[in-house]
Amino acid sequence: MKFMISGAGGFVGKALCAELLRRGQSVSAAVRSGNSLIENVQVIIIGAIDGETNWADALCDVDVVIHLAARVHVMRENTTDPLAEFLHVNLHGTLNLARQAASSGVKRFVYVSSIKVNGEQTSATRSFTELDEPSPHDFYSISKWQAEQALWCIAQETGLEIVVVRPPLVYGPGVKGNFAQMLAVIAKRIPLPLASVDNRRSLIYVENLVDALISCATHPAAVGQTYLVSDGEDISTPDLLRQLGDAMECPAHILPFPPSWLRMLGKLSCKSDQVERLLGSFQVDSGKIRRDLNWVPPYTLRQGLQATAELHRRVGKKS
Repeated sequence: MKFMISGAGGFVGKALCAELLRRGQSVSAAVRSGNSLIENVQVIIIGAIDGETNWADALCDVDVVIHLAARVHVMRENTTDPLAEFLHVNLHGTLNLARQAASSGVKRFVYVSSIKVNGEQTSATRSFTELDEPSPHDFYSISKWQAEQALWCIAQETGLEIVVVRPPLVYGPGVKGNFAQMLAVIAKRIPLPLASVDNRRSLIYVENLVDALISCATHPAAVGQTYLVSDGEDISTPDLLRQLGDAMECPAHILPFPPSWLRMLGKLSCKSDQVERLLGSFQVDSGKIRRDLNWVPPYTLRQGLQATAELHRRVGKKS
């Protein structure tokens, strides 16, 4: 079986290519520029992703496409029409690839969407499921939701087998963004006023996500389904910090502070979204993929956090 991975040069893409090779599969890696080098994989530069991208070389003799490439969150958006920019890549680029995949004889198309299609947060007693009414709140999640809907239409028109996967925050060795900032803060022994936070958040270790994507790409029962995935072990923000600190051999300094005051400070500093990610709950029920595909995450949350923190610690010692 031959796989084509879009966004193969990214955090998840590199891990996915490596695991597919380890399992003896043939892999075609589609990247936007020549800066992405992936060991032992056929790399094909496709340039910008939009409704006009030519995927012919990348799709040659391919059986399964796993579409990771996307326009993700932009911290300092400077375009006049942000939604149009997200749709340009995440909707029109995805549909163009799906249509070309169907025309090229690709059998299955696994689309990596986002749990943000479900919404921004949950209560401490409720988890997101596949049965929830979609509630995307930002341009990124809106573009992902529109792409999901359009892919189901393509499936009806062409017979292309579609599987949609909505992961929460993905972490692992080499992770960037907010998770990397959290590791840096712990390493610097900066006191964090989060000991009073009582929340639950779902995460997914990159190797668990890779394993789930391969199951979605190969299992007969996955066709036509949408799956929410997670490590299956929800964790509070204070416990997450403690586990990461222990793994880095640098105990996290967590102090008690009323969450209501933190939310007030977030409003005053125009950082309510960042504060809510630390204080709020965001739980994902991954029971459906476990039942349908007999999928079990190969790594525990503790193992994933340990591997993530250990690499950060080793890199920190060298620098």
